[in-house]
Amino acid sequence: MKRVDDFRLRFGKQELVPIVIGGMGVDISTADLALEAARLGGVGHISDAMVKTVADRRFNTKFVKDKLKQYKYNVENPDKSVVQFDLGQLAEATCLHVGKTMEAKRGSGMIFVNCMEKLTMNAPKETLRVRLASALDAGVDGITLAAGLHLGSFALIEDHPRFRDAKLGIIVSSLRALQLFLRKSARTNRLPDYVVVEGPLAGGHLGFGMDWAQYDLATIVAEIRAWLVAEKLDIPLIPAGGIFTGSDAVSFLENGAAAVQVATRFTVTEECGLPAKVQQHYFKASEADIVVNQVSPTGYPMRMLTSSPAIGSGIRPNCEAYGYLLDAHGSCAYITAYNREVAAHPGAKKVSVMDKTCLCTHMRNFDCWTCGHYTYRLKDTSRKDEDGNYRILSAEHVFHDYQYSTDNKIALPD
Repeated sequence: MKRVDDFRLRFGKQELVPIVIGGMGVDISTADLALEAARLGGVGHISDAMVKTVADRRFNTKFVKDKLKQYKYNVENPDKSVVQFDLGQLAEATCLHVGKTMEAKRGSGMIFVNCMEKLTMNAPKETLRVRLASALDAGVDGITLAAGLHLGSFALIEDHPRFRDAKLGIIVSSLRALQLFLRKSARTNRLPDYVVVEGPLAGGHLGFGMDWAQYDLATIVAEIRAWLVAEKLDIPLIPAGGIFTGSDAVSFLENGAAAVQVATRFTVTEECGLPAKVQQHYFKASEADIVVNQVSPTGYPMRMLTSSPAIGSGIRPNCEAYGYLLDAHGSCAYITAYNREVAAHPGAKKVSVMDKTCLCTHMRNFDCWTCGHYTYRLKDTSRKDEDGNYRILSAEHVFHDYQYSTDNKIALPD
């Protein structure tokens, strides 16, 4: 029986272990986690979600404090259109986060940054251009375009000197989405270097509607692969979502996938950014504890644990400090929902907002527990100690289990 290690992800002459760790924000896929993937010969992702917040936490900068100070006068105002990001500071934060990670890189693998189009930041095109260009400036090996169709993203950086040097890929959940992207970006005369095909069992935001259960990753991958062959397009495909064992990965690799992207099993590793107490919630979750809901202000369905403190929270919007989901007009679906509940409960000291949540604040505080469908199986990957908690794993252990396991077996820690 074949193992993942019998295959290789090829970018030109470079060969890598075909394991990609997904880019979980906000700083859940930490630099340490990405660095381990690269050291072991695979691909690791960091995320540029709320990058100023991440920089403050990692490098003792004061980006969030300064932004809040600048716009504090607007806190009570439901109109957030004046709350703009300083593009120079955004570039500085991105260069810090990406640059410091790249400086620490060891091994034969690569480090990519996951860049979400849905982080509109009150100036969608301008802020996205800065994030993409700054990541390239900082020397990142590649950029994965996520959470959106990114129809204009290539054009935003086509004049960058590393536009044809760095690896550029996109996440799609359907053949139609890939076709749209290729059609719109054709003018740049540059194909993506890889395509991550994310299925309905993935964690976090999904590229499906609430009918997600009607779709199947293997079917979508096969459809896209057949179309690429018919069009004579040689673009590596990387399936993602629900690939829980090395044997799951091998089934895709044997059918022509270039690599697999995995994330859920790395949420309970020492290198992951989730606090240890939160990791125990992941370990102890049952299948019934995992839900796909519509509380995200982005408009995308999102999979998370039902015990997430973010669900039903009614905190005041923190756009002056954060504001990553403000659209080009300074609006956010959570602001609308929050103001509706405040108006409906005059004089109440606290309100509950069930239909939307303030993603910025809750992701920053690790209170929005997004997860993959198979999170309930994590308890089968570790050992339970006498105190009732499960043993936190190392990223190396999980990576090697994917790389070398057979027969759907999962290696438990010693």
